[in-house]
Amino acid sequence: MPEPTRVIAIYRVRADREAEFQELLVKHHPALRGVGLVTDEAPTVYRNVDAKGRPTYYEIFDWANADAPRRAHELPEVMAVWGPMGDLVEERDGQPKFEFPHVEPVELAGRGT
Repeated sequence: MPEPTRVIAIYRVRADREAEFQELLVKHHPALRGVGLVTDEAPTVYRNVDAKGRPTYYEIFDWANADAPRRAHELPEVMAVWGPMGDLVEERDGQPKFEFPHVEPVELAGRGT
């Protein structure tokens, strides 16, 4: 069975569209789960507001496998969420609208459990 792949989805949300973005974000994981692209574990979501009042959201979840992000672009159930999200985010300070770094845990020497 393929290993899940953890991702931190970073969304630079337009301040004037934040409520609409939240409505879509609520649908995001269920849409992915409905087509078998993510694990059943609920995502963790964080919000930050910078000094200019601009919100950034961080959604941490596990893709079911390394191929899931590619497959997601082919599925209308997912694109029905992702498409409208594109209008609610913005490039900011030289950074893209979205970022999706895939991460892995690191064991630090000398650190307890």
